[in-house]
Amino acid sequence: MTLQEIANTLGLQCDSNIEITGLNTLLDSNDNELTFLENKKYINDLENTKAAAVLVTEANASKVPDGTIALICDEPYLNLAKASKLFAPNIVEDEGIEPLIGEGTKVMPNVYIGKGSSVGKGCTLMAGAFIGDNVTIGDNTIIYPNVTVYRDCKVGSDCIIHAGTVIGSDGFGFANTKDGKYIKIYQNGNVIIGSDVEIGANCTIDRAVFKSTIIEDGVRLDNLVHIGHNCKVSTGCILVTQVGLSGSTTLHPYVVMGGQSATAGHLEIAPFSTIAARGGVTKTITEPKKSWAGFPLMDHRQWLKLQGRIAKLLK
Repeated sequence: MTLQEIANTLGLQCDSNIEITGLNTLLDSNDNELTFLENKKYINDLENTKAAAVLVTEANASKVPDGTIALICDEPYLNLAKASKLFAPNIVEDEGIEPLIGEGTKVMPNVYIGKGSSVGKGCTLMAGAFIGDNVTIGDNTIIYPNVTVYRDCKVGSDCIIHAGTVIGSDGFGFANTKDGKYIKIYQNGNVIIGSDVEIGANCTIDRAVFKSTIIEDGVRLDNLVHIGHNCKVSTGCILVTQVGLSGSTTLHPYVVMGGQSATAGHLEIAPFSTIAARGGVTKTITEPKKSWAGFPLMDHRQWLKLQGRIAKLLK
């Protein structure tokens, strides 16, 4: 779409006919993408953006760099939500290349494989699996019954995905109007899963708003794990049952999270960290190879001493 067409849809003023190919973050945008600034803490990112245009308030318009067009509005985040719908792909493709199935792959009855998708050699796809359009699955991967892989997602080789898991469902993203109505932010990214990954039953991995939610090689997910949009779970991480990662969380390599532990969004956990069961991570952890527990989170040994003292008070 042209920028003028987008602006007209949003009710904004713009006379540029530059072609816009998609939406992206301030720092990741290129000269054919539209971005936005809502939170002032990202003002430095605005000054360094390479985006073609940015949705921005009048107060921050002076910070827009040369070569980037300012689309001035009162509510940039709300307008981003409205613009995201313009770039949402078709739910299902009616036309396209028929799926490619590798040698030795077994596809059981009642499996759907969408247009433009490919499944590697030696895979097993069990009954009730749904593989959306433009999905790529590597070699020797096992897809158990009723697994859903939404369009445009990628799964590596030698993976095991257990029954009922959903990969690529929409991330939980909404913008509020002034009267409290929720406007959907269309999640136009995807999920990329590496090789040698095992995902338990009834897990959900949300697709990204922009770019990708990433699960790297060697990750192990127990049953009932939820991973929010734009998360990155690095090599060798282990997430035990009922772990929840809020959006844009990054786990560095070999993090272990116990059952029912969780993170707030937009934070990082250092390599080889261990989060004990029911631990709540609300801030970035920078020191590697430590164990943490409790909520608020604290050093695991301190948490054990605290529990011991509390127990003594009850005697």
